[in-house]
Amino acid sequence: MGVALAGGLVVQVVAPMTVFPLAALFAVGALAAARPPLVSLPALALLLGVVSLNFRTTTDEDTFFVMAVAALSWLLGENRRGATARAAERAVAEEQARMARELHDVIAHGVSVIVVQAAAADDVFDHRPDRARESLRAIEATGRATLDELRKLLGGPAERPGLDRLADLVEPLRAAGLRVDVRCEPVPLPAGVDQSAYRIVQEALTNTLRHARASRVEVSVRGGPGVLELEVRDDGRGGLVGVGRGIPGMRERAVLLGGTVEAGPLPDGGFGVRARLPLAAAR
Repeated sequence: MGVALAGGLVVQVVAPMTVFPLAALFAVGALAAARPPLVSLPALALLLGVVSLNFRTTTDEDTFFVMAVAALSWLLGENRRGATARAAERAVAEEQARMARELHDVIAHGVSVIVVQAAAADDVFDHRPDRARESLRAIEATGRATLDELRKLLGGPAERPGLDRLADLVEPLRAAGLRVDVRCEPVPLPAGVDQSAYRIVQEALTNTLRHARASRVEVSVRGGPGVLELEVRDDGRGGLVGVGRGIPGMRERAVLLGGTVEAGPLPDGGFGVRARLPLAAAR
């Protein structure tokens, strides 16, 4: 900006009929886009001072026109800086929301499994100490797995969980006494869909543990034309829509992919969660 102003001043002295200091007009816009008004406005004032030398060599109308162009160039740069700042703020907010969803899913699932296993250990502690020990070992394994996933999540880029880890997801639930039937069709999935599908199933199972008082749950994963369909059905009590952040979190994940999540009581009893995740939008 300084070089452009100095060059514009020299041109005005050497060639007084030159009206437009083009380099300085571009420079003030670039400066406004990169720096706050506290820095760019003094540069605009200096540019207007250089342009005002035209009053001696050309008409007032031409001079005022060039001043207006200089002000417009600054304004365009300032608008671009504001748009860039807002985009950065949105990116930070979206990342915070994504992290909050991940933390919620990991912690809620891990704690729910631990609570159920602890209750099971308490029920059999006196007359089946061997079963109580199994539950305690399952609590330890679940706690370690949850801590490990939190370390990976908070420590930076790491391998994202996907549907290939469903077996690891349901194993502690079975150890806690919940019968889990899984039907999963192998489907090539984009990474974003794979992770979101895993988290949706995880949250649905967490809700079953925390709210449904179910004894059995069925998990179905199947691929359709350009879409992945997920369904989690349990035989517990219904009426869980609106409880906590679980169902809204599942819907947020689906909406980000252009998909949908339906959740509610089943006609024959129990509760169901059904998700449809399009594949094309995530590629």
